[in-house]
Amino acid sequence: MPSPEILAPVGGEEQLLAAVRCGADAVYLGGQNFNARRNAANFAETSLIDAVSYCHARGVKVYVTVNTLVLDTELPALEEEADRIAEAGADAVIIQDVAVLRLFQKRYPSLKRFASTQTAVHNVDGARYLESVGFDSIVLARELTLAEIQTICASVSIQKEAFIHGAHCMSVSGACYLSAMLGGRSGNRGLCAQPCRLNWTSGDHPYALSLKDMSLLPHLKELADAGVTSFKIEGRMKRPEYVAAATAACKLALEGKPYDAESLRAVFSRSGFTDGYLKGKRDGQMFGYRTKEDVTGAESVLASLAALYRNEVPLVPVNLTFSLSEHATTLTVSDGERETTVQGGAPERAVHRALDAENARKNLEKTGGTPFFVRSFQSEIAEGYTLPASALNALRREALDALLALRGQTQPHKREDFTITAPVRYQSGLEKPALWARFYKKEQIACEDTFEKMILPAEEIDLDLLAQLGKKLIAQLPTVLFPEDEPAFGAKLVVLTNAGLSSVWANNSYGITLGRRLGLTVHGGYGLNSTNTESVRFYEAEGLGSLTLSFELSMSAIKSLGGTLPRGVVSYGYLPLMQLRNCPIKASLGCAACGQAGTLTDRMQVRFPVECDHYRTVSLLNSVPLDIAERNIRALDHQILYFTRESQEEIEAVTARFLSAERTEEAHTTGLYYRTLL
Repeated sequence: MPSPEILAPVGGEEQLLAAVRCGADAVYLGGQNFNARRNAANFAETSLIDAVSYCHARGVKVYVTVNTLVLDTELPALEEEADRIAEAGADAVIIQDVAVLRLFQKRYPSLKRFASTQTAVHNVDGARYLESVGFDSIVLARELTLAEIQTICASVSIQKEAFIHGAHCMSVSGACYLSAMLGGRSGNRGLCAQPCRLNWTSGDHPYALSLKDMSLLPHLKELADAGVTSFKIEGRMKRPEYVAAATAACKLALEGKPYDAESLRAVFSRSGFTDGYLKGKRDGQMFGYRTKEDVTGAESVLASLAALYRNEVPLVPVNLTFSLSEHATTLTVSDGERETTVQGGAPERAVHRALDAENARKNLEKTGGTPFFVRSFQSEIAEGYTLPASALNALRREALDALLALRGQTQPHKREDFTITAPVRYQSGLEKPALWARFYKKEQIACEDTFEKMILPAEEIDLDLLAQLGKKLIAQLPTVLFPEDEPAFGAKLVVLTNAGLSSVWANNSYGITLGRRLGLTVHGGYGLNSTNTESVRFYEAEGLGSLTLSFELSMSAIKSLGGTLPRGVVSYGYLPLMQLRNCPIKASLGCAACGQAGTLTDRMQVRFPVECDHYRTVSLLNSVPLDIAERNIRALDHQILYFTRESQEEIEAVTARFLSAERTEEAHTTGLYYRTLL
C-alpha cells in the first residue's frame, strides 16, 4: 500500500518554497478568486502557472481551492477562474459549492474534483453521496474519532483526506454562520472574521468557543491503517516558517522518526495541541486560546525554521548516461518518464591522466543546488582522453536545466463544450408563500391547521403524532450525525417510515442518501448552502422535493434565482449559527447544570442560547430571532417559522403576526436578507 501523501497549505510564494522543500507531496493554494482564504496572498493567473510549473518540476502536485459559495452574479467570473486553473494544468480543484462541481465536471472532466472541508463529510452516507455525484476525494470532518474514520474510509473507494495538524474550528465546517450573521463576513465565502476566538464564556469559564489546535502527528500510522490516503495540514493564512515546521514534522513522523515538537508548538499553537476528537475525549482539555507566551515563543524558532527551506532540496531521482568518444561527449539524463540529451565538445588527448568512469561520476553527480539526485550512473569512455572538470560541470548543468524545464511544462486540461446558462427568474405562482413550521419539541406544536408542513426532529416523532399529522409531518434529520449514532438513528427512521413517514428535511447531503434509501421525499434544508441557480438546478436533478435557500443570501438575490425546484426561506427564528460536537457547556459545567437550556455569553455580555440535539451535538443559536413578518417575500413557495425554545403561547403570537404581516416590536434581526454580505 502506498504511503499517504503529505498535503501542505500554501498562502503565497514563500510558503510554496517552504512546503516543497520540506517534503510535501502535494500543496493546496488559492487562485485569484473563490477560495476560502481570500485574505491570503494567493496566486493570480501568471503566478499560478509558475507555481504549477515549479511544483510539477519537483514531483509535487497542486490542488487549487475554489471552495466558496458562489452567487449568480459571480458565475461568469467563476467560469473565467475555471479556465485559468485548467490552463495552468493544476492536478485538482477543491470544491464546496455543487455549482462549482457541476462546472468542472462538464467543462474540464479530466481535472480532478476534491471535496472541501466545508462539505462536512462526517458519516458513511455523506461520503457515499459525494462519491456518487462525482467527487474524486473527500476530506473527513475534524470532529471524527479514529474508529469513525475507519468506518467511513471503508465505505468509499475514492481518496480520503484527513486534517492532521492545525486549527480546530469550533463548529463543524460548512455549518458555521457566526461570522456572517454577527459581522457580515461569511466563512462560507472565504472571509471569516473568527469571532469565536474572542472571549465567549460558559459560566466563569473563558474562551468557550476556542479549541486548541489539533496535532495528530503521533497517530499517522493509525490513520494510514484506518484508510486515510492524504494527510492534510491546515494553515493557508500562516507564515512560511509554520508551513516548513509542520511539513517537515509530518514527513519525519510518517517515516517513524522523531520530530521537533517544541519548535512546532512554538511557531504556532493555542495553549498547546489536542487530539481529543480522534481519541473521543471531548472535554474541557480541548479548549485553548492564543496567549502572550504563545505569540512571543515563535520569535526564538523563526530563524532555524527558515533555514529548513533556504536551499533547493534534492527530491527527484535521475539516471545519468555519459558517453565520451574521440570526437564528442554526450550526457543523457532521465527521470524514468522524460529524458534530455546534451552534446559537449570533443575531448582532449590525455597528457598525464585519462578520464575514467570514477572521476566522471564524481563530477557529474554533483547535483547540489538542484532538485535532483543521482540514482544510477552508466558510462562509456574511450581510453586515452580527458575532459576538464569545468566542461563536465557545464554538461551536467545544461542537461539538468533542460530536464527541469521539461518536467515543468504545464499541461492544460482539454475544455469541453459547456457554458452556464443564464437563469430565468422563478415564479412560484403564489400570492404569498405557504407557512411551514419547525418545532424543537413535540410539546410546542400549535396552530397545526395554519401550517402546510410541520418539521420536527425525527426523535421527537412518535407513531401517534405521525397518525395525527400524516403527510403534513416532515422529519428533520440531524445536521450532523456521526457514525457512532448512525445505526440507532437509522433504525428509528425505518420504524417511522414503516408507520407512514413520507418525507425528511436534510441540512447535510448525507440526508439525501439516507432519505433515498428509505424511499422518502427529501426536502433540502438551509444547511445545503444553496446560493445560486446552478445549485438549485443540481438539487432539482437530484430529485429533491423542495429546497430551503441559504439564509446568507440577500432577498434580491433569492428572488432572482432560476430553476424550477420549489423553494423557500427561513423567515423567523433564533438561527443556528454553529454546530458543535464538543459542547462547551458540558465541558465546563456539565449537562446537569444546563438541563438543555444553557447559554453562552459573548464579550459584550449578550447571551446566546444553546440547543441540545439529544446529547449528541449542540447548536449555538443567535441571541435575537430573525423576523421578517412584515416583508413582501413573493416568488417563493414556503417560508419557515423556525421555533426553538418558544412556548405554545409565543408560537401562536408569532404565527398570528405572520398571517397579518405585522412587524414585531421586540428585539429582532432581519438577518442578511436586506444587507450586503462580503
